[in-house]
Amino acid sequence: MPPRLLRYSELDLAAWDACVAAAQEVVPYAQSWWLRATAGRWEASVEIEQGTGQYLSVLPLPTKWRLSGSEVYQPAFTQQLGLLTLPDSKYSTVQLHLRHLPNRYARCYTQLNDQMHLPSLELPFTCQTRITYHLSLHPIYAVVHAGYAADYRRRLRLNQELPVPLTVANAFGVEEMLTLFRQHSGEAAGLKSRHYQQLLALYAALQQHGQALPLEVRAPETGELLAAALFIRFRTRLVYLFAAASPAGKKVGAPLLVLDYIIQRHAGTPDLVLDFEGGMIKSIARFFANFGATPVPYAALSFTQRPWYLQWIR
Repeated sequence: MPPRLLRYSELDLAAWDACVAAAQEVVPYAQSWWLRATAGRWEASVEIEQGTGQYLSVLPLPTKWRLSGSEVYQPAFTQQLGLLTLPDSKYSTVQLHLRHLPNRYARCYTQLNDQMHLPSLELPFTCQTRITYHLSLHPIYAVVHAGYAADYRRRLRLNQELPVPLTVANAFGVEEMLTLFRQHSGEAAGLKSRHYQQLLALYAALQQHGQALPLEVRAPETGELLAAALFIRFRTRLVYLFAAASPAGKKVGAPLLVLDYIIQRHAGTPDLVLDFEGGMIKSIARFFANFGATPVPYAALSFTQRPWYLQWIR
C-alpha cells in the first residue's frame, strides 16, 4: 500500500515502535515516547502492510501551527529523524514519502538520518548537508585509545598520576547537570525554560526504557560538579546527547575524562557506534576528531510555501 499521511490520532503507536525497533536505520529519536517528550504530537508518512496493519516504513513529521499554516519542524534534542524502513518495504526511498508534503504544509524543515543517501529532490525542496561525528567502538579500548590525539593521551596519563585522580561516576539524575549548563552555557546555546522541561521529561522516559547513561565528574576535595553528560544506548548506537561543564571542569579536562570513560566502558562491542551528535562548529568538531572520530554527513530538507492568502498572486 502506498505511503499515507497520517495525523497523530490516526497512528498506531505499537506498530510505530515495532517498526522503529526493527528498522534498517537505527534512529533512537524516532521512538514514540521520545517524540512525545520532545514534540508532543507528530504526523507521519506511513507505509502500512495490507492485511496485517504492520508499519513497513515511517517518516516522522513533528508539526506545529502558525498563522501561515501547519509546518514541519525539528524538535530540540532530536538530531535526526528521516525515513525508517523494514526490509519488506516497497517504498524505501524518501522521495516517495516526501511528495505529499507540499500539499499539506506551509513550511518544512526536517533533518534526515545519516544512514540514508543524500536525496536528489525537486522544487520546492532544498537540501543542505550537515555533519555529525562517529567513532566505531567495535575495536578493543587499546586500539581506540591509540587513535586519540597525542595531547589527549598525555592528559589522561597525567590525571592518573595525580595523588587523587579525577574519576567518572554514574550520576543519579540530570537536574544538577542542567543547572550547571544553564549557569555557564545556556544563554549562548539559546535554550529556554521549556527546553529544560523537555529534557527532564525525555530523561524520565529514557530511564523508564533503560536507555539513559548519565555520568559525572566531581572535585575530590569539595564534591563540586565539574562536568556531566547524558549518553543514550539504543541498539547499535551510543549517543552523546547532552553535556555540561564548569570553567574549572574544562580547565582540568573533565569532559575528556567523561568521553574516555564511556569509550573504555563500551569498546569491543561489535557494530556499536558512538555518535558525538555534533560537528557543525569547528572547535567542537576538532574536539570530537581528537578521539579518532570521523565526520558523517546527513541531510536537512526544507521548503517554504507562500501563505494561503497570497496564493492568488501570479
